[in-house]
Amino acid sequence: MTAYILRRLLYAVPIVLGVNVLTFVLFFVVNTPDDMARMFLGEKRVTPEQIAQWKAERGYDKPLFYNTDETGLRRFTETIFVAKSLGLFLFDFGKSDSGRDIGADIRTRMWPSLAIAVPTLLVGLAFNITFALLVVYLRGTALDTGAVVLTVALMSISSLFYIIGGQYVFGKLMRLVPISGYEPGLGGWRFLILPVMVGVVSGIGSGTRWYRTLFLEEMGKDYVRTARAKGLSEGAVLFRHVLRNALIPILTGVVVLLPLLFMGSLLIESFFGIPGLGSYTIEAINRQDFAIVRAMVFLGTVLYILGLLLTDIAYTLVDPRVRLE
Repeated sequence: MTAYILRRLLYAVPIVLGVNVLTFVLFFVVNTPDDMARMFLGEKRVTPEQIAQWKAERGYDKPLFYNTDETGLRRFTETIFVAKSLGLFLFDFGKSDSGRDIGADIRTRMWPSLAIAVPTLLVGLAFNITFALLVVYLRGTALDTGAVVLTVALMSISSLFYIIGGQYVFGKLMRLVPISGYEPGLGGWRFLILPVMVGVVSGIGSGTRWYRTLFLEEMGKDYVRTARAKGLSEGAVLFRHVLRNALIPILTGVVVLLPLLFMGSLLIESFFGIPGLGSYTIEAINRQDFAIVRAMVFLGTVLYILGLLLTDIAYTLVDPRVRLE
């Protein structure tokens, strides 16, 4: 197991490096340091001296990859790439273009994101799987047809509708919870109920459809017919056999959500005024603060690769057919 984990971590290094280089090239080819300075300072009445000063203050006055003004190894080290990107591998996110400590901001803002994302993921996963199992149990009936129509309808509605509708009904009309805002500590639960509920409800349609498809595919396999031939009830077949054998695709689907679990939901945090990493990213995009955006892209890549590693390990626990060589 240790050798397998080390091997997978070594595989991840070139992937993270490639994503980092690609992100760097896209950012600085599409938006040169001069363009970034103009966007930050304002397009109108910006002098070349102001642009040069802005670049020098933030370390953008160096060449991108190769510095012809230096000698030896410094031709490669005295570049924007080394100064702005290689430090990310040590999780040294540096300073934002506005002068803020990105690492400190991430450590502060990740807790509100997790406070929303963790209960949304767990409650949504439990509800969607249970509802999908119920629909499969009642397959071929009018309730099954109605559930399929309902899930398609829920999938067709924009998440903005759930956010605005939830704020209007539960926040403004019924006055059960605050419309927006956040409070750290145990007292902040009232600010989290509505965002969590919106996150769960907005994912019911796609989640239930996905799990229903998985379970119906498993229902047609030989082991299900064998279990029925042994006299097991339909409920026992679903919960003791079908659910267990569907855990691998379920885990594969969950791993896609792991970066969002940490980085937060862009829309929910923005509309509900939650000071998490999702709203942090939106604010950075609006301010044209590319240092923060690059850091968040890198962090999302690392989390996704870590999720893939954890998923591969979990495969061996839920399915004895999977063996690590």
